[in-house]
Amino acid sequence: MLATGSKAAASPPASAAPDESRVVWKRIVEPVQPFLDAVSRRLEDQVGAFDPEIAAYARYALTNQGKQLRPALVALAANAAGRTTDDHVTVAVIIEMVHLATLVHDDVMDSAEIRRRRPTLAANWGNEISVLVGDCLFAHSLKLAASFPTPVICRAVASATNTVCSGEILQTHRRLNFTVNRADYFKVLAMKTAELFALSCELSAWLSGAAESERNGLRDYGMALGTAYQVYDDCVDVFGSEASAGKSLGTDLASGKITLPIIVVLERATTEEKARLRELVEAWRPHHIEQVLALLRQYDALKESRRVIAQYLAAANKGLAELPESEGRKALATLGEFLGRQTVALGG
Repeated sequence: MLATGSKAAASPPASAAPDESRVVWKRIVEPVQPFLDAVSRRLEDQVGAFDPEIAAYARYALTNQGKQLRPALVALAANAAGRTTDDHVTVAVIIEMVHLATLVHDDVMDSAEIRRRRPTLAANWGNEISVLVGDCLFAHSLKLAASFPTPVICRAVASATNTVCSGEILQTHRRLNFTVNRADYFKVLAMKTAELFALSCELSAWLSGAAESERNGLRDYGMALGTAYQVYDDCVDVFGSEASAGKSLGTDLASGKITLPIIVVLERATTEEKARLRELVEAWRPHHIEQVLALLRQYDALKESRRVIAQYLAAANKGLAELPESEGRKALATLGEFLGRQTVALGG
């Protein structure tokens, strides 16, 4: 991409308790915490760029950052390829703003009421305001990207944003399409989720002056990690608990999204069971979850999803092989291990 040289089921076990998960996450990002704090401050500063009458909406969206996974990837990739600079902070702000814009739009499309343990923008101010706020965030992120003296960054961010939005369109187009296969599913995941992970790593490495092979390796790492993360998130929607996830669950089923656990059942179930699953999803009601879970358990959908996640995490580690040994590379590997442990704990 870059030019050369320029949710509700059984609660997880105690070992996966939310408090412990947060402790482990903090331990991973502790070396780059000052960087993440700088990203948070600069995101808050962006509120001033919006008209005073809509500043409250922008502030609500921009101060709901969660784990700051993408900014963390920018910082960790920079450490693996060199060091962080103020330009890395700006890029992390840009990518996080694009991500937050997609969340605002996702919550509208999914009719989600909770995001990161608080009401969504749409729940507070309605869909019309939320869609327009998301549009403003997209536009402002590109404005920031254009502030760099080289067009490389703006082009990369614009291309990635186009890919993300295209992936969302494909996913929406395929709702309630029970002929969707794994190839279709992973294509959407690569576009709508993994692309920003890959951009975070690759663009960070480019800013650090990394060699092309290192940039490519970090991009491969980001694509694989992002895909694994989205499969995990899709599993949380059916196998997780709302208390630990901090967001509305069951929204994928309610909106007719065909995710990997459902695909596994469609691959393995009898004709009658497939028809029953389709009926449950097409006429979705919250109490249908128990019947869907029964089919998921019967055909080991969680076990198969864990296996797929493990494959992608292994591919992520392979991408890191292009990098020299360093604490930054070790931290990126640890991040994949953390996701692997979360996956194992999912579902009890």
